[in-house]
Amino acid sequence: MAQYIKKEMPDLNGTGEKKAYYKLKTWRKLDADEFVKRCCSFHRAYGESVVKGVLSAVCEHLAYEIANGYSVKIDGLGTFTAKLGVREDKEMDSFEEGTAKLNAKSIEVTGVSYRADKNMVREIDMNCDLERGGEERLMKPKSTLKQRTEKARQFLKKNVYMRVDEYASLTGLSYSTASRELRKIAADPESGIISQGRKSGKLYLLGKKE
Repeated sequence: MAQYIKKEMPDLNGTGEKKAYYKLKTWRKLDADEFVKRCCSFHRAYGESVVKGVLSAVCEHLAYEIANGYSVKIDGLGTFTAKLGVREDKEMDSFEEGTAKLNAKSIEVTGVSYRADKNMVREIDMNCDLERGGEERLMKPKSTLKQRTEKARQFLKKNVYMRVDEYASLTGLSYSTASRELRKIAADPESGIISQGRKSGKLYLLGKKE
């Protein structure tokens, strides 16, 4: 039986209203081997090696077709389309006259957009027997941004660099909130903190004036 959690939504507009949304509780993540075994226990006509081979072929060719500019729709599963973005070491392009134009090397695939097939959504809903799984409220940090920035500086005076998870542990923020806040801090020249690297390999260090 699946459980749903009532979660408090961040007040991004500053209205003071505490809105809620509902999220399905995830027990754990099934890896490919366990998923195949469970699949074969439901559909005994297909052996594990066959299912694994088909899955591998579908994933490989799906990536190939998307990379060549196609949006791929698989009935019963959904539609897959590539998402593009500017590399982190490049600035966003514009249509203003006189500004530098980005070339193809400045653009990269940043993800894959997936839109679930309506039949899959209906199938999940029909098989989903829900029960209440509790509530999760937002934990507001007791410190100010200025205080948290100073904590980060003191940490960096003792350590060579800082990762997002270390800042989250240091401040009590969630990982996603800590990641957004660190980007904001590093973008402020007065903070004395800079960033290096990209994506999961991004590190935060003290600037030269420190």
